[in-house]
Amino acid sequence: MRWSLVRVSLAVTAMVVIAFAVPLGLVVKELARDRALTNAERQAAAIAPALAITTDRGQLERAVATTQAGAMQRIALRIPPTRDTAEVRIGQPHAARAALDGASAHGEAATLRVAGGYALLRPTAVGSGTIAVVEVFVPDGDVTRGVATAWLVLAAVGLALIVGSVAVADRLGSRMVRPAVQLAGAAHRLGKGDLAVRVPEAGPDELRSAAAAFNAMADQVVHLLAAERELAADLSHRLRTPLTVLRLNTASLGEGPAADQTRAAVAQLEREVDQIITAAREQRVPASAAGCDAAEVIRERMAFWSALAEDEAREVRTAGADRPVRVPVARGELAAALDAMLGNVFRHTPEGTAFAVDVHRADDAVIVLVSDAGPGVADPAAAVRRGHGDGGQGSTGLGLDIVRRVAESTGGDMRIGRSVLGGAEIRVWLALGAPAAVAPGHKRRGRPAARGHL
Repeated sequence: MRWSLVRVSLAVTAMVVIAFAVPLGLVVKELARDRALTNAERQAAAIAPALAITTDRGQLERAVATTQAGAMQRIALRIPPTRDTAEVRIGQPHAARAALDGASAHGEAATLRVAGGYALLRPTAVGSGTIAVVEVFVPDGDVTRGVATAWLVLAAVGLALIVGSVAVADRLGSRMVRPAVQLAGAAHRLGKGDLAVRVPEAGPDELRSAAAAFNAMADQVVHLLAAERELAADLSHRLRTPLTVLRLNTASLGEGPAADQTRAAVAQLEREVDQIITAAREQRVPASAAGCDAAEVIRERMAFWSALAEDEAREVRTAGADRPVRVPVARGELAAALDAMLGNVFRHTPEGTAFAVDVHRADDAVIVLVSDAGPGVADPAAAVRRGHGDGGQGSTGLGLDIVRRVAESTGGDMRIGRSVLGGAEIRVWLALGAPAAVAPGHKRRGRPAARGHL
């Protein structure tokens, strides 16, 4: 916008300057010409009194010499001959003889273009009854004197006007653009999670309205997020009572592997509920600021799920988790994502179905693959649509949403495909660079982003 205003101002000012400067320059040229010819007429008129008194050559020469043009030998005088007097010629005329004869015969003044300038012919009646012709030569230098200087002044004034208008337009454009730049910067900061950002309401009325709308939107976002955290905390808090009853009941199960697994699951569930309440009450730290060892988390969660896999006679394989693999994801979030994917395997495949967890380290990302030998996903597009499960298998539609949000928090993505085991494969791409700003509803270039959950 700023440079557009500058260009418009430059074009308009240049057109105005040209529209006025060109005609004014031509007027200056004509004025200089008229000034030179008017001065020549005054020089010719100075000889008229002498011609009215006498036609004596000597006296006329003295009269011519007393004028400025005569002293510069620019005046020529010609008196036609009569029966009693001879022709009188003083000075060297520049006009052709035919022109002199015509002016003498008709008594009409004329201005002729001659070599090197102009010849002003002025007829004057003399006492002998004839018409003398006074010629005043006006060189080109007198006709154009001062024109070049005037044109330079006009050009300088026009250039100054153009520069001044561009400077004023630039300042005005800067004042108009600054609020728009602040609004765009605030929008980027809000998109990155800075909920305290606000925009000063300044600039034109349209930008002031946009700033007010942005501030109102930011306030509404803060209010909605606070309400969501409170709702999550309240719902989680309501689970404490049934969890307490469940924990008391597990104490009466006695001893044995099944009882120990049940008590461990209840304890784990209680810890997760407490973590949800704490996270909902506090301002969350971005996942990129935390980070964890993905291999360690995978080993821990696989140890948890291996017991259930053994009971269901499932073959389990883990690869790539034998050495540290750092990812920019909080430990709890990565564990929740793994539990969601592994939980899907146990819920949606028959007992005895094998599954595997692989982790691969690339230059710019860590890839986590959870694959199984089950029937696979019949409609991956429907499975990744937010709020849609498979209905018939009791899916709540929350699992893959957790996985997707964890992947996109790093600038990565998630996809569902066919595994080498013959069943479904969930591929999670965790980017190792700075989290990219991915707008809702858009896909990351090169790797289609999957949304939704099973």
